[in-house]
Amino acid sequence: MLNVEIGSTSAANAGEHPDRLPARQRTECDALDVWLDRIGRIHPKSIAMGLDRVAAVRHAMALDPTFPVIAVGGTNGKGSTCAMMEAVLSAAGYRVGCYASPHLIRFNERVRVNGVSASDECIASALARADASRGEVELTYFEFATLTAMGIFIDDDVDVAILEVGLGGRLDAVNVFDADCAVITSVAIDHVDYLGPTREMIAFEKAGIFRPRMPAVCSEPDVPESMLSHAQAIGARFLRLDEAFAYEATGDRWMYHSANVRLVDLPKPHLEGAFQLRNASAAITALQAVADGSLRVAPRHIAQGITDVRLPGRFHVLRERPEVVVDVAHNQQAAEALRDNLGSTRKFRRTLAVFAMLDDKDIAAVIEATKSSVAEWFIADIRTERGATAERLRGELTNAGVAGGHISSFGSPEQAYRAVVRQAADDGRSRRSVRVVSHRRGSNNPSLRICGRTRVRVLMPGLTSTAAACRCARGA
Repeated sequence: MLNVEIGSTSAANAGEHPDRLPARQRTECDALDVWLDRIGRIHPKSIAMGLDRVAAVRHAMALDPTFPVIAVGGTNGKGSTCAMMEAVLSAAGYRVGCYASPHLIRFNERVRVNGVSASDECIASALARADASRGEVELTYFEFATLTAMGIFIDDDVDVAILEVGLGGRLDAVNVFDADCAVITSVAIDHVDYLGPTREMIAFEKAGIFRPRMPAVCSEPDVPESMLSHAQAIGARFLRLDEAFAYEATGDRWMYHSANVRLVDLPKPHLEGAFQLRNASAAITALQAVADGSLRVAPRHIAQGITDVRLPGRFHVLRERPEVVVDVAHNQQAAEALRDNLGSTRKFRRTLAVFAMLDDKDIAAVIEATKSSVAEWFIADIRTERGATAERLRGELTNAGVAGGHISSFGSPEQAYRAVVRQAADDGRSRRSVRVVSHRRGSNNPSLRICGRTRVRVLMPGLTSTAAACRCARGA
């Protein structure tokens, strides 16, 4: 049984700033996309670490949640773990707020209540309130989004809020809210310009979401010493995989156990990948750890939640013939997981990859992780400030030993994706077995339109975005 003490609070009305239109008037006259464009231009940097700005505006907005808050950080696995907790709590009948980033298609995906994305009107109103409350403080896009999400959750009187950390933890906007339980899913090399070049440095930043005497769940198998030391120094209740909790796969079922709970014959999570059992275990442990009130989650809710969970972008099959799979792999660890997933599903004679990345990612490491699985590379420019050029990608592929005849360059991921789909269709007509893998990620990436209204983003290894993989099965 899980018990969580529930509370609610109402947010104070924010005052108007003389240089801005009244919040109500702007909410009525501005479309959400205009708001999103505005908040993306207020701060001169897209990423600016630190809590002072967002803490000041949080105070002005009187955002003081009295419901439990679960913060989830980690290099990979954050989104899956959040989605599983959200699904389990929803199955138990509770009103769950979930904040996740980045979005795949629409900003609204970042803010969900009971699995439903917030409406344009709701988000615009919350953005207006944050903007009116900030005075002269310059907030980043992510800081605006974080305050907006919490404002919506408080106004919606949720029973519990699940917050996905954006980058690191210690200086991330999510950390302005004290977590009743913190979760770290994994620690790997990523965002080195902000978090540092070593796992020890990165782990310390991620451990910044821990709080004294509060549970800190860690499902990373190889925990860096810096994280252990920080947890001990502040007196957090550190709950470590294979010590405080564990899991074991048994065929198509699995079991979970901790000091107080033993669950057997559980269904596998709907999300693909053996690593999802680790994420599910962290989710279950976190829900146990916040159990101190009236909210109850039974084993049947856990089984239902991990079976029902859906999360676009995590080896997500969108269609077949050609089969389209979306996966958000964007660093070496995630690329290795994508490679393993591709190898563990149906076998194909060839894999075609659409490949584009952000320039500040470890492009060489991602190529190294996936090159053994790819026969043809369809590379593309990313025309943003952080985007890598196709020329640079070609150089990295050549350095990795990929022959030039297996690389084709395009001006955009959309062009590359259309070309690879045409190639897959030609291979299908010739009855060859083909898989096409592509990926890309980022809040401002354009999306592709496939099969009528189905929209996906092109995934490229290392690009912090979505992965799209298209596969033509033999005989298609």
